[in-house]
Amino acid sequence: MTDAVEAVDQIPDREERVRTKSRVMAAQAERNKDWSAERDELVRELWDGGAGLSYQEIADRLGIKKTTVQAVFRGKGSGTTRPRVKKESDGG
Repeated sequence: MTDAVEAVDQIPDREERVRTKSRVMAAQAERNKDWSAERDELVRELWDGGAGLSYQEIADRLGIKKTTVQAVFRGKGSGTTRPRVKKESDGG
């Protein structure tokens, strides 16, 4: 996969390179939802309601950060998928 991504960077025509990068980014954004859901499901299975692995053990086993594991149980995304902050109207 890394070779394919690097090949995109080597496309000589700038416009074609940007078009290709845009298609790859859009496809990955969709894929991220499914991949995150699968990760979250496995994290919950490994924790097993507290009878399984600790948060740190899960993080080490899956090669992710402990804060990512914690985020699964808080019901929030991690990294760039954080929920939007709601802004209050200034009444004006």
